[in-house]
Amino acid sequence: MSTVLDTPVTIAVTEVETARGDSPRTWIPSATPLPAPEPRRSTATIRMVDIIRLFGSAFASIGFTAWLFFYALPLQGQIGFVLVAYVIFLVLFSILTAFDENSQTVRDRLVAVFVNSLAFLLLLALFSVVFYTVGRGVGPLGNLNFFTQDMSNAGPLDPLTRGGVIHAVLGTLIMITIALAISIPLGLLTAVFLSEFPGRYARFVRTVVEAMTALPSIVAGLFIYATIIVFLGFNRSGFAASLAITVMMLPIIIRSADVVLRLVPGNLKEAARALGASTWRTVWTVTLPTARSGLTTAIILGTARGIGETSPVLLTAGATTFLNVNPFSGPMTSLPLTTFTFVKSPENNMIARGFGTA
Repeated sequence: MSTVLDTPVTIAVTEVETARGDSPRTWIPSATPLPAPEPRRSTATIRMVDIIRLFGSAFASIGFTAWLFFYALPLQGQIGFVLVAYVIFLVLFSILTAFDENSQTVRDRLVAVFVNSLAFLLLLALFSVVFYTVGRGVGPLGNLNFFTQDMSNAGPLDPLTRGGVIHAVLGTLIMITIALAISIPLGLLTAVFLSEFPGRYARFVRTVVEAMTALPSIVAGLFIYATIIVFLGFNRSGFAASLAITVMMLPIIIRSADVVLRLVPGNLKEAARALGASTWRTVWTVTLPTARSGLTTAIILGTARGIGETSPVLLTAGATTFLNVNPFSGPMTSLPLTTFTFVKSPENNMIARGFGTA
């Protein structure tokens, strides 16, 4: 039978002197328990007093900054007002928290407020862009013709009940589909080569891919324009624009997929090879299924890069107001290019169409 103490104790053992000839006796004093550990602090708990401090510091900082800018000091500017008010807000919040909290809790609360402020700033920027775009483009979005007609029979002065962007929608879908059909297999095979067959050539290819991720889109458009249209003699078409978009998508897909494939645990691949599977069999049955979610993310990132390109499409596919579903003949336009064309017009209806397209 054993006894387990919940709290560590310190026991001092001493020997008691006895008369000559007697054996020494051991005296064990009572156990002295150590001090109880400090209770765990929960920095994520939000109390009512924290909310009062937060809003009180915010309103006080705004009022004090307004007094500084409009009465006390010759200061001006919206950005300066926000920065000064935010600094004063952090100072006031830390002072109010220090009244009934220790220094470590004050630091925790201050860092939490700072991090959440950055997150709020990012969300504010995102929602401001979305709401501004939707607000400016709500006029054409309420008309069915905006989704079913092209601009072949509509001019800049025509009302929003005429014309639409079906030609840009279908053009974007056709071009991005062709680009994905080329870039997905080529990008994934290149990523498999880089991760499964390391060597000097693989390091060289990885360096080139990383350099191409920063390639300006106008350079990709000029490359396809010079090789496909000028040198080989093909006309401007949606297929040429798809090739330019592919050049922009490939580095993103290859680099992201390479990182994901290198994160696959080595013991899974070693187990497959120990069972007699070949390298390609291991890649097909173990590596790719394990990294499926990461590879999907890589494809989504590449698609997002390609679908937003404007200059390569303008150089290689031109611009048109007519609906063209043949990617190998005639000019073809995309949604970003149509947005740019509409927004740069001085007419309010065309600008509204541009925001609706965006």
